[in-house]
Amino acid sequence: MLNKMYTKMLGEKDIIFEIFNYSQKRAAQIGSENVYDFSLGNPSVPAPWAVSAAITRQLNTLEPLKLHGYSPSMGIVEVREKIAADLNRRYQTHYKAANLFVTAGAASALAHALRAVSNPGDEILTIAPHFPEYIPYAAGAGLKLRVVPADTETFQIPFEQLEAMLTPSTAAVLINSPNNPSGIVYSTATIKRLAEILKRKSCEYGQPIFLISDEPYRDIIFKGTDSPYIAAYYDDTITCYSFSKSVSLPGERIGYLAVNPDSRYAAQIIELCPQISRTTGHNGAASLIQRTAAEVCSLTSDLSVYETNKNLLYQALTEYGFNCVEPGGTFYMFPRSLEPDSMAFCRRAMEMDLMLVPGDNFGCPGHFRIAYCVPTERVKKALPVFRRLAESYR
Repeated sequence: MLNKMYTKMLGEKDIIFEIFNYSQKRAAQIGSENVYDFSLGNPSVPAPWAVSAAITRQLNTLEPLKLHGYSPSMGIVEVREKIAADLNRRYQTHYKAANLFVTAGAASALAHALRAVSNPGDEILTIAPHFPEYIPYAAGAGLKLRVVPADTETFQIPFEQLEAMLTPSTAAVLINSPNNPSGIVYSTATIKRLAEILKRKSCEYGQPIFLISDEPYRDIIFKGTDSPYIAAYYDDTITCYSFSKSVSLPGERIGYLAVNPDSRYAAQIIELCPQISRTTGHNGAASLIQRTAAEVCSLTSDLSVYETNKNLLYQALTEYGFNCVEPGGTFYMFPRSLEPDSMAFCRRAMEMDLMLVPGDNFGCPGHFRIAYCVPTERVKKALPVFRRLAESYR
């Protein structure tokens, strides 16, 4: 008999890709220049030149067996050493290779983190708005995902609701900052208060509540934004990172899990990760891309276009009557829809060939996501369509 959980998921397809696929059909019908697709968070700037140079250098200098052979389960040692050194230089931390596990992107890092610190039936808390895939990630690990309602005025953490939802069954709190879909960055004050609550509750329950920090957008930060390194404020933090956004390598699926070396569980968590891989079929990230990531881990693509796009959109949309919390990073914006039903709002936008994603799947109905990782000229050409959409509600 076919698997019931996955069969059920066929009726719960990813709405983001559904909208993206529709936009591709419309582009084939009326021309891509007439479709304004803000659905998919796919980086629009190329990877640094150093990425291609590193790949070419390895192809020309490394022995084929070393270049293409299996990597150790935890990742190539020198790769983990270089990433640890880069983290220490940037954030004044003291990671070692032994604190890192190389993964096939942030999703794989999350899969390992969730399983390492929980048992089936445990609860994971996350805060709305949240990345929709957290739901299947948790379900696949046999966990119950509970969502703390959003503070839609700031999109910072609503601490009273969070604390009320913590129980002895809470294995971890999963946060995403800079945040997809809101673009909000949790401030130092926010992270300090979160750490204080988790420390107090861990003592009360006699067991740790881990903090899993999902950070693929960590390097996309706008001018003047307070952006703390989250693990510096809470010992039992597991950081999940991807090079997809900062270095524009989404198709290479490369990232890592880093356990705060100050956690008394640090060594055990890393040792568990290869065992978790045996049950998920992860079996190590690609050797060539591991080595490439280590060479470029201190670099980013030219990320300035995202702030330029944010400024254009935020200024225009607020002028048109949209209510929006200004993003501090990422390439997402999460305004309120101009009617309570954000699904209906996004359908009206699609009739104008403007592709937006309703906030329902992010745990925040009444909002919509704009992924403005597109060329700036496309943003400028889309502004009259946003204006026309707003005027259609007057």
